Amino acid sequence: MASFAPLNMARDQAICVRPDDQQWQDAPQPPVRRWPLEREAPESGQVTSLVEYLPGTHFPAHLHPKGEEILVLSGVFSDDGGDYPAGSYLRSPAGSRHAPYSAAGCLLFVKLNQFAEADQQALRLRPDALCWQTTASGQRQCLLHTHGQEHTWLIECTAGARLMMPPPVSGELLVLGGSLSERAGSAVVQPLSQYSWLRDPALGQRMLCASAPTQVLLKLGALRF
Repeated sequence: MASFAPLNMARDQAICVRPDDQQWQDAPQPPVRRWPLEREAPESGQVTSLVEYLPGTHFPAHLHPKGEEILVLSGVFSDDGGDYPAGSYLRSPAGSRHAPYSAAGCLLFVKLNQFAEADQQALRLRPDALCWQTTASGQRQCLLHTHGQEHTWLIECTAGARLMMPPPVSGELLVLGGSLSERAGSAVVQPLSQYSWLRDPALGQRMLCASAPTQVLLKLGALRF
């Protein structure tokens, strides 16, 4: 068996993973596939990934020793608390337990074992419960969660609008729809299309603009070094 090497765990370095970089893997619990973006250990430790539940997926009840954070990207995710359609945001704090499943299948963005030690807030937010506000020209946002210096938002930008972030805060973002463009000097960097993931210890310094109507999940001040 090949030895395991941590994936993208040098959080003092910027990393970008685009859809063309996809490396889908079968999870130990079929019928589930996952695309790891960062992983500390084979089946434990801190991990960020895209996870696909095929129709009829059922997991046995299990414990989250250091918390689980989920954004439903497509389909319907279900657990003991009910059904959660695309756009739903869930936080299960350390020590929580559930038995997830998906009758129709779903795609999830999942972060495991990355909660601040004192963060015990449980959240089950469906799209119809989200509160949006305009915060800049061409931009509106919805605050999903905050704890200390950690803030998690959904942000929508019109085409041509700059993604406004407070510099020089560390963070990560996932493009949920649309596309972000960026310039590096006189060169145009390859756009960040849907499901591109960007993590940067100085994310707030980047000049990112929406090249089409775009929605992102943005997490600032939450990197666990």
